[in-house]
Amino acid sequence: MKKFLPLLAATLLVLTSCERMPFADFYASAYTVDVYENVYFTNNSSYEADYFEWDFGDGTVSNAYNVMHRYEYAGIYPVTLTVYNGSDFYDTKTIYIEVLTTSLHVIVEEYYTHERIQDASIILYPTINDWNNMTNPIVEGFSDANGVARFENLDPVNYFLDVWHQNYNNYQLATEDVAWIMTDKLVKNAVNEFVAYVDYVGSANRKDGKKTAQYKVLKLEPRLKKNVY
Repeated sequence: MKKFLPLLAATLLVLTSCERMPFADFYASAYTVDVYENVYFTNNSSYEADYFEWDFGDGTVSNAYNVMHRYEYAGIYPVTLTVYNGSDFYDTKTIYIEVLTTSLHVIVEEYYTHERIQDASIILYPTINDWNNMTNPIVEGFSDANGVARFENLDPVNYFLDVWHQNYNNYQLATEDVAWIMTDKLVKNAVNEFVAYVDYVGSANRKDGKKTAQYKVLKLEPRLKKNVY
């Protein structure tokens, strides 16, 4: 009879372990979403779990039972739920959320030298009338050290760009051809690029929120729109 005792104890241990082992399971309200769209994660884990840890793949975590999350940038994010029973037993499940956005990367360049302009203000307007009157601005951004400003989560439409720096702007260009300040219709859920050419205008300031007239010593030859790849 004694020889059966170790076997019985081992069997009970295995059964106890199986009963305590949690099972991680969850699902998302959507697996392809836009930037800033709410994603709801529903916990469907086994009752043995008594502690939950969510990792959303973008550096944020949660310990709630059911959770909602929003992503600020496009990409594919692994979402992992780890469930625990005490400190010895745990299980995990991972799914992937694809986050899409319609973005616009604006490259600010001086027309003749192609110098990239840092710290330029770029304001997006919905119409040329709004651009002219500085009404209904959608968003403002500033070019970085590489002369690039990035805008996310835009509608797939045309935009009119007001580019201003204390030494550069695109106001004279706009009088020559509106195409210099107007983007093509943005492609939905894609990265769109636009080179915003500017003129050097010396030292100029906006006055009362209005566009400042430019003063040029020489009349420059007409420009041809350049293709950018």
